[in-house]
This record gives sequence, structure tokens and C-alpha cells, in this order.
Amino acid sequence: MSDFDNRPAPEIFTPSGLNRLVRDLLEDALPMGVWIEGELSNVSRPASGHVYFTLKDASAQVRCAMFRMAASRLRFRPTDGLHVLMRAKVGLYEARGEFQLVADHMEPAGEGALQREFEQLKARLGAEGLFAQERKRALPLFPRRIGVITSPSGAAIRDVLSVLGRRLGLAEVDVLPVPVQGREAPPAIAAMLRRASASGRYDVLLVTRGGGSLEDLWAFNDEAVARAIHASAVPVVSAVGHEVDFTIADFVADLRAATPSAAAELLVPDGADLTRQLDRLRQRMTTLVTRRLQAAAQRADHWQARLTAQRPQARLARDAQRLEGLRRRMLVSVAQANALRHARLDRLQARLSAQHPKGRLAPSLLRIAQLRQRMATAMSRRLERDRLRLAEQARTLHAVSPLATLERGYAIVFDRRDAVVKHAGGVAVGERLRVMLGDGELKVRREE
Repeated sequence: MSDFDNRPAPEIFTPSGLNRLVRDLLEDALPMGVWIEGELSNVSRPASGHVYFTLKDASAQVRCAMFRMAASRLRFRPTDGLHVLMRAKVGLYEARGEFQLVADHMEPAGEGALQREFEQLKARLGAEGLFAQERKRALPLFPRRIGVITSPSGAAIRDVLSVLGRRLGLAEVDVLPVPVQGREAPPAIAAMLRRASASGRYDVLLVTRGGGSLEDLWAFNDEAVARAIHASAVPVVSAVGHEVDFTIADFVADLRAATPSAAAELLVPDGADLTRQLDRLRQRMTTLVTRRLQAAAQRADHWQARLTAQRPQARLARDAQRLEGLRRRMLVSVAQANALRHARLDRLQARLSAQHPKGRLAPSLLRIAQLRQRMATAMSRRLERDRLRLAEQARTLHAVSPLATLERGYAIVFDRRDAVVKHAGGVAVGERLRVMLGDGELKVRREE
């Protein structure tokens, strides 16, 4: 027998069993999925809604799939040649034995990197308190001079100047030119912010530019720009991009505006509204002054009347009139008091007459006679009721009396000790006995 025959039998796989084993090993080794970056090619999106493609770099490639549910969340259209960042689960397509990735998230690689950098900087500056609401300052109501830090040739400055001129042309506006895109933009914007703040010339600063992609707006996500806004001695308004765009400058600024035009509307009040407010205030002031003048005239008339009333003749006439009124009131009061006294005296006289003994004696005698009659009637009824109850009780008692039993022919035998004889054996021969009958007693003696 050869050594080959002595070896243990090897485990034999089928293709499907081997593919299943490899799939389980891959899924166990990388259960949470991996992030992978590469270039799309052979992109296919059939009617099922799934997306199939190849992800490659300069040296290798791997087949990938993104199923319909995950593909419906994509914010862009995957195309050949697009560089993407993808999160996928590593697996094996058993039917063909092909190594593949199943993606659940995908984004353009450049934008994804910038977005991660944005989120990291936002978290760090937020932890330092640069976004705290309590440090936000209110804008001046009527700024005398506004500094606009932006590109002098962009559409943003034209919108800002147009709105400022239309709303209220009293504020002076200085355009502080800086590049708003590219590598040189962040240091230029930060330097301009520091110079404008240190100059003491401006009541408020506006940092702005028009819309664009995340890369176009990246200068306003720079840490140096954020710290320059935070360190500004005057309030800073940020209006970068469109309404859906948010930058680090927006979070640090004292006020964020959705667009450059909206920022201009927030910086200065509307002239037409101010005119209407002034008209309303003028009308209120006119009404108030008119009312006060009328009140002053009424007070003057009142004091004039009082002054006229203080003349001696008028006072004497007024006092005489008052004295006559008091006299009439006194006479009326005395008459009313006398009438009340007479009425009270009459009531007392009537009460006294009602209390005379002669008047009270006859009712009392009548009441005594009535009470005597009621007492006699009550006693008669009570005696009759007691007599009937006694007779009833006597009948009841007689029904259970031993005498009634004797009258029916029974007898009671007593021995010489007057004890009732209950048994014949308890009486000795020759002993004298007393027999009680219903109508008398007998003296007997036991013979036998």
C-alpha cells in the first residue's frame, strides 16, 4: 500500500460549495464594508433600477453593483470616467464565482473629500465657541458706512449696490476688492477683514459672493477667514452663494443672509417704509399736540371759572344758598324723627295693651280647660289600653299555668318535703303524700 493510500481523505467541494465558502470568508473578514475610491467604467443601469459598473485604478479593477434602493438615493448620475468615493460590502457572486463589491453609498470623490474637510472644520470651530449665539452682535439700525468685501467685477456687488441704492441711499458703501475663488482668495479675504476692522471706518462689514459649486465657494470655508470674522471689531454679515449654500463664514458671522440681495435688504431699512413711518409719526404728533392744546384750553377755562367763583359776593350768595339748604334739610329731618318717635310709641302702647293680665287670663283659662279635657281623654284611653293588654297577658299566662293543666284532670304529687314526685320508685311504702288537684288537695299514703 502506498503512502498516498494512507493519507486521510480530503474534503471535496463542489463549485457552488467552494464559492459559498469563499463568500462567507470574505463577509466574515470585512463585515462592515469598506470605503474605496476609483474610476467608473462599463456603467449599466437596466430597467430594474440596479446599477452595475466596474471600479478601476491604474493597476486593477473590480466588478460592482448598487441595488435599486441605494441607487435611488444618489444625488448624481454615474457615468464612465467619473472619479467616485464609494462605501461597499465585499462579497462573491456565487453563480459565476466572481469577486464583487455591493455599494450602498457613492459620491464624487472630490466633493466628498471637501465635504469631509468642511464637516471636520465646522466641528472643531464649533467646539471652540466660534458659532455661539451669545456672541452674535446686532446690526446697527442706520449704518453710516458699510464695507463690502467681495470681487469688484462679480454679480454679487452689482446686486448689493442696486438694492442699497433702492432702499436707502444715505449710507456710504466702500467696495473692498478681494479675489473670491482660488488659492489666493482665503489669505486676501482674511487680510481685508483685519484691515477693515482695525480701520474703525465701518459700522458693519459684508462678506459676499455669488453662487457656485462647493469648490467655487471653498475660500469661505477657510479657517483663517473664519477666525478673522470672529475677531472683527464690528458686526459681520455673510452672504455667500445661494439660499441652499452654507459656508463656515455663515456660521461664524453675526448674521447670515441667503443671497447678496437679501444681505443688502438686512443692512439698511427701506426708504419707503421709513417715509411711511415718518408720516404716521407726524400724524400721531399732530394729533397729540392738538389734544394737549385742547386739554390746556379746557384747564384754562376751568381755572377762569374758579377764579370768577372766588369773588366775595358770589361766595356770600353761595353760602346763603347753602345755609338755606341746610335749614330745610334740618326741618325735614326733625319732622321725620318726630314721626318715627310717634310711630314707635304707638307700637309700644299696642304691645303693652296686649300684655295686660286681664287680656291674658281668659285665654289661659280656656287653654287650661282644654288641657284638662285632653288629659282626661288621654288617661281614659291609656287605662283602657292597659286593661286590655293586662287581660291579654293574663290569658297568655293562664294558658301556660300549671293550674290550667290541673283543671284538665291532671294532678301534682308532693312528698313530705314538698318536693314534686317524678318517679314512683322515689316514694317509700307507707310514706304520706300530698296530691294537688284542680279544685283542692288530698292527703294519701302509699300502701304498696
